[in-house]
Amino acid sequence: MSYAYSERVLDALGDPTRRMVFARLKGRARSVGEIAAGMNVSRSAVSQHLKVLKGARLVTARAEGTRRVYAVDQRGVEAVRNWLDGFWDETLTAFKMAAEQEAAKENSR
Repeated sequence: MSYAYSERVLDALGDPTRRMVFARLKGRARSVGEIAAGMNVSRSAVSQHLKVLKGARLVTARAEGTRRVYAVDQRGVEAVRNWLDGFWDETLTAFKMAAEQEAAKENSR
């Protein structure tokens, strides 16, 4: 994942209301009205948050009659996971090197 894309994703998820909107899509697709139900934001505000999430490729939208239904875009989630896994891989490699150095010190004593 490119740096610019990762920045867009992290910025999109940086807003607490946007994270709540995104979390409401976990498990099934929903319309704007379903997402907004019970939230302290208007439907138009939810639509704006969805627009940002869609721009970050974290949600998809499809037309169902006169309404739009939103769902989590697994491709975007997978891209974020792969990007974060890169940090985990680096951490594990550093840990392995440190453990090997410590073992070598112990063996030389």
